[in-house]
Amino acid sequence: MIKFVATTTASLALLLTALFTTTAAQAQDAAKLAQEKACMACHQIDKKVVGPSFKEIAARYAGQKDAEAKLAKKVREGGSGVWGQVPMPPNTTVTEKDALALVKWILAQK
Repeated sequence: MIKFVATTTASLALLLTALFTTTAAQAQDAAKLAQEKACMACHQIDKKVVGPSFKEIAARYAGQKDAEAKLAKKVREGGSGVWGQVPMPPNTTVTEKDALALVKWILAQK
């Protein structure tokens, strides 16, 4: 029984380490993507620049089931009127997959 518990505990620790490493790597990739796709020219993580901060966006859309799809579309097509008079231009160089990765990262900001 002790050997089983030790093996199970070790397996769980290994699984959690792998999960954390993957999640951290995905967050780094999304942050790098935000730089590459010029998101950071108008947005910052914790302060308003031209557009709202990513933390403000995450707070506004917290708990909304359609937020990921809605925001991924907005990243690609642009939009206006939600955060004031300054429109967000479309970013046609962002693929649907990349837009979704960016939005998931943005919505994870606390």
